Amino acid sequence: MISEAELIVDRRRLKRRVTFWRILAVLLGVAAIAALAWSQGWTGGNQIARVRIDGLITGDQKTIDLLKKVADEDRVKGVILRIDSPGGTTEGSEAVYDAVRKISAKKPVVAVMDTVAASGGYITALAADRIVARGNTITGSIGVIFSMPEFSKLLDTVGIQMEELKSGDLKAEPSPYKPMSDKARAASMELVMDGFAWFKGLVAERRNLPMPTVDVLSDGRVYSGRQAVANKLIDELGDESTAVAWMEKDKAVAPKLPIRDWKPEGSGGGMGLGFSAADIVLKSLGLQGLQEAAQRAQLDGLLVLWHPAP
Repeated sequence: MISEAELIVDRRRLKRRVTFWRILAVLLGVAAIAALAWSQGWTGGNQIARVRIDGLITGDQKTIDLLKKVADEDRVKGVILRIDSPGGTTEGSEAVYDAVRKISAKKPVVAVMDTVAASGGYITALAADRIVARGNTITGSIGVIFSMPEFSKLLDTVGIQMEELKSGDLKAEPSPYKPMSDKARAASMELVMDGFAWFKGLVAERRNLPMPTVDVLSDGRVYSGRQAVANKLIDELGDESTAVAWMEKDKAVAPKLPIRDWKPEGSGGGMGLGFSAADIVLKSLGLQGLQEAAQRAQLDGLLVLWHPAP
């Protein structure tokens, strides 16, 4: 028979075990919350935020929301934009540009160009207070494009004819179902040149360049980082440490602040802006080019996009 003393000992032992597991559960919960806060940039202290602008720029809401959150966070004392993008839609690039300018009104922003920061990627960089690139970074491509397929010969071959009833000559023009008319071409070119004038105006204003110089630089070509420095399209060659050194020296950002990655809501493993599980699978198979090609095929409207491959 178990004595009363033994029962008391057993109860105390059981109580200690329960207390141990309760403390462990609390510690695990605190660790999980801390890990979530770390992943979202909520570090509890002053920091430099790193925001990646990758792939095609469409001005998606998640990206705009992220940039607003960075602008409003008092603990963020400076921002590094890591840009690796051939551009995207003109409207999307404008939206990102405006969002970055709102950050710059509150704290210093430095664009650090990686492999490519061309066209819409360059527009994003123009919004920063300083632009840094590698010597072999591809940038520039100052220009606007409006392109679309034209299927009329294919439709003739298969015996299909498209009939249209429309309110005016330029409604739904240009059309993929017939060759572009002179009137539609002229109207479309006016649209392109309007966007082009806006782009060149940004370059002249943000890079403090006279418009005749911008006109020469804006024939659509790309430049290496070294060429971009020589033409005053960017400020200096370097990397992320160069950007931090400038913020500390010229913008009085406290030295040795930690750099934290800020990512859009639902970005998962942090593969840039808006990557999905499908993107991760394609990348693991070495087929990420297929994903970008599919995205480019869906782009519509005016584009600020450098795309040497179809």
